[in-house]
Amino acid sequence: MKDILLITPPFTQLNTPYPATAYLKGFLNTKNISAFQMDLGIEVILAMFSKPGLTAIFESSNIEHSGSNSHRVFNLRENYIQTIDAVIAFLQGKNHTLARQICSGNFLPEASRFEQLDDMEWAFGSMGMQDKAKHLATLYLEDLSDFIVECVDENFGFSRYAERLGRSANSFDELYAHLQKEPTYIDKITLKILSERLNSVQPKLVCISVPFPGNLYSAFRCAQFVKKHFPNIKVSMGGGFPNTELRDLKDKRVFEFFDFITLDDGELPVELLNSNINSETSEPNFKEFKRTFLLENNQVVYKNNTTKSDYKQSEIGTPDYSDLFLNQYISVIEIANPMHSLWSDGRWNKLTMAHGCYWGKCTFCDISLDYIKLYEPIAAQILVDRMEQMVAQTGENGFHFVDEAAPPALMREVALEILRRKLTVTWWTNIRFEKSFTRDLCLLLKASGCIAVSGGLEVASDRLLVLIKKGVTVEQVAQVTRNFTESGIMVHAYLMYGYPTQTVQETVDSLEMVRQLFEVGVLQSGFWHQFAMTAHSPVGLFPEEFGVIPEQNEITFANNDIQFKDQTGINHDQFSFGLKKSLFNYMHGIGFDYDLQEWFDFKIPRTTVISDFIISCLEKEPDLVVKPSAKIVWLGGKPLPEIFTKSKKGKRWEMMRLVLFDKKDTVEINLDKEKADWVLKIINDLTLPQQKPITFLQLKTDFEIQFEDFELFWHSKPLKTLRDFGFLLVL
Repeated sequence: MKDILLITPPFTQLNTPYPATAYLKGFLNTKNISAFQMDLGIEVILAMFSKPGLTAIFESSNIEHSGSNSHRVFNLRENYIQTIDAVIAFLQGKNHTLARQICSGNFLPEASRFEQLDDMEWAFGSMGMQDKAKHLATLYLEDLSDFIVECVDENFGFSRYAERLGRSANSFDELYAHLQKEPTYIDKITLKILSERLNSVQPKLVCISVPFPGNLYSAFRCAQFVKKHFPNIKVSMGGGFPNTELRDLKDKRVFEFFDFITLDDGELPVELLNSNINSETSEPNFKEFKRTFLLENNQVVYKNNTTKSDYKQSEIGTPDYSDLFLNQYISVIEIANPMHSLWSDGRWNKLTMAHGCYWGKCTFCDISLDYIKLYEPIAAQILVDRMEQMVAQTGENGFHFVDEAAPPALMREVALEILRRKLTVTWWTNIRFEKSFTRDLCLLLKASGCIAVSGGLEVASDRLLVLIKKGVTVEQVAQVTRNFTESGIMVHAYLMYGYPTQTVQETVDSLEMVRQLFEVGVLQSGFWHQFAMTAHSPVGLFPEEFGVIPEQNEITFANNDIQFKDQTGINHDQFSFGLKKSLFNYMHGIGFDYDLQEWFDFKIPRTTVISDFIISCLEKEPDLVVKPSAKIVWLGGKPLPEIFTKSKKGKRWEMMRLVLFDKKDTVEINLDKEKADWVLKIINDLTLPQQKPITFLQLKTDFEIQFEDFELFWHSKPLKTLRDFGFLLVL
């Protein structure tokens, strides 16, 4: 028996749990509030994609009016039923030897998804057998998904369910009408699992976290079930969807399903709900709430009547992943996009480096809301403490920092702390392509385990980047992506088209910029998104300033995505296919010599971007001005010193050869013995377990106590070799 049951409804990701309930459970642990969490999504998927699950699906399917592909899957149903358990176990990492059978080409039944293999056979050349088998198994699951959508439940999707009902649902009418119908096939599976868990946990409060529109319908269906069959249990909704979409809620029918809907950070609101439910008094006037909608006197009211402040990030505890089926998540590989493959392959522990966004200016972003607006970084030591605790709990040392944009200074401190503790972790995060990411900082991040970054290039046009208030230029993006790439960190760019006032010429020029970035090899992955106007962004709040005319609807339920007309009158939809097709080719190293016109079936203007624009950006000399506060870091081990004598014109003096070793290479530098001794002393100091990095000013001052002309020494060939070998200067 627990106080609270935390639920993520179907569906989010196959490979790793969505972290909201783990964050909340970690906090509740600090308050001694007992909680149990479940990811209904993975539990439903595992129930469906099993031998009994598939048998029932085929028996329940309506094959009569389906297309030829579904008929093929249905006629191969015995092959699917026979192989499904082995394939799922393989994708869970439990049956590695099956890869050879999968790759043999005569194990998996194949339907339409496998038709793309002829076009993508070239991609397998660099893939190992395990990855190729994962990709083939992914296609196999997608074939089954296509069958389910056509013959069993049209709303099914591996990472969403009935998403259309949650998107821009200004009125509750359509969703409410669907909830009056009989539960769907997948609903029945979901509710059966939920019923068993409610009976075993016996909570007083059920908190359903809804991150996306694709979770909304299932959240309401689960709440409806609780209300009908467990009327004594209170039900609350929180998460990303209500935080962004339900801030103008007015429809009281919502509270036929939920007792409470909380907004923004969930720790204090849920703590107060738990306190209220367990309170001995039943007088509502004495109850405290934090950012909570509820029904009072048959009216929707918003209560924020507590005097308590939200908890600091240092007070919310370490995310707790217990109760979740961590060894049963499924790794899939879609192959087409390197970053999407990273996203879906392998299980990642999720953490944030900071609450909110340190930049907080982008005009397309929800910067008026607290989850962006209120910036609060977490101390590096606390973050790495949490990483160690999560590795011990989950057995996984991979981390995805899910920040809107991770702060470069904090990334540096986290990297230094990881290296100081000699931790072996793998991590990636989202960033802004800002100039703080120097070559040396990127090398430091790589040494600490960073393998990839994703950042918003958005529209690769300096005029529009100013309008977006991105705070970067295309030149700067080119240089920063080069720094990451040369350090061995993969770079993914979020790209945008259709931004207000964007011209056709700017779209074409943006594509040319992207083509050049891929051609010179400083981008490895990307994805084009069409601009969407949201209610809480500067564009949505002040549309007249951006040349757009919003469509005004009465808001009684959800309010986020806003339909609009761009005063330019350009139909940006027409660019979608060509932009995505060209990018697919660029990501795989082909199509660079195609004229941009070849990607589109309508006339476009020629690009105005010079053919070597990105190359010229990369050839510019970096700024040699060094801040005195920059930190000196040594990534290598202790050099092996060898003293030798040098003579010239009858004069003899001692020299020292420092032999440097890293995982791949061995290099040597020769210095006067006194300067070599000084270098050895600095390196020794930097490698002491508790030694903090010294600043550039401290290094310069220490050198000048014994020697002259530090600048000459700093730019000498031996020091350049030392710097290339891990003697870093990080801002």
